[in-house]
Formats: sequence, C-alpha cells, structure tokens
Amino acid sequence: MNEFWVFGYGSLMWRPGFTPVESQPATLHGYHRGLCVYSVFHRGTQRHPGLVLGLDRGGACRGQALRVGGGEAGSVLKYLRDRELITNVYVERQLGIRLDDGRRVEAIAYVVDRSHAQYAGRLPAAEAARRVARSRGSSGDNRDYVAATLLHLREAGVRDPSLEAIGALIGVPPASRRVRRVSPRA
Repeated sequence: MNEFWVFGYGSLMWRPGFTPVESQPATLHGYHRGLCVYSVFHRGTQRHPGLVLGLDRGGACRGQALRVGGGEAGSVLKYLRDRELITNVYVERQLGIRLDDGRRVEAIAYVVDRSHAQYAGRLPAAEAARRVARSRGSSGDNRDYVAATLLHLREAGVRDPSLEAIGALIGVPPASRRVRRVSPRA
C-alpha cells in the first residue's frame, strides 16, 4: 500500500497512535470541528454518553496533517478504522487539504454521519459541558479529552471559541494561563 495523509482535528492531533513520517498544520475547507458526536465507548457509555469531536458540514477547520509511510500504511489504516469506525458514526473520506507550506494533498478524514443516532448536532454549551463533566469511557474521562484537545489547539495557535466556552464551563484553565505541554505520542 502507498503512503497517505490523515487529517487530525481532535485527538488524532495529540494522540495519533502511530508515528507519522511527516506532520504539518493544515486547513480543510467545507467542514468545521464540533463537539457533535455522542460517545458511547471511548469517552462515555450507553447510559451516560459523552461528547467527542466530529467534522461537520460548513466552514473550515485547522488541524494537523499526518503523513503515513508506505511501509506502515496497511497497519495504520487498519488501526484508524478500528479506532474511528467503531460505531460507524464517522464516514471515512478522501478530502483535499492545504498544508501550511502551500502544498495541497488528499487526506483521509473522518466526517460525522448526520443521520447516525450518535449525531448530537450543535448542543448549547451548558448542556454539552454537563455531559462532558459526567462522562467516562474506555479511553478515559470526557473532560480530559476536551482539556487535552484545547491545550493542543492553543499550542498550535488555533482558536476554537465554541470548544473554549465548553472548556470554561468544565473548569479548563483559560488560554492565557501557562499550561503543561502534552506529548503528541502520549
């Protein structure tokens, strides 16, 4: 299998689960990052669904492009599908992205399926914060997921006012406070 690019906009930015041969900030047009997916496995349960990020229609999204080498392509693609397609709330797509160095490449991106039962849509910040604060799944606390994503976005110079509002409601320190860096391989 040939090398390929993956577009990370949430936890794939700070915990990809593989070592890319190249990583660059990138922009995807036509989609935006949103805390719009009920998580019943990784960050919540059937009884207490958490919320995780999805790429939803409209706008643009700043994220991280991760290039996977040909020698690792098959195993990384299997890993990504096992991770991202666990309940089929995401659809795997090949989308054009623009890397910060000016190159335009095709990348695998996981886009939310709006017809899926786990699609939460755009919830009011207070409701989203309540769900995030009380949820925990097989990958840990939902609050930790939101906090780590906000930290990584801030370090990358990406502003996400919607996610920041939810973060403030669950006690994530504001961007102006000094915070510890999270390793992308953690």
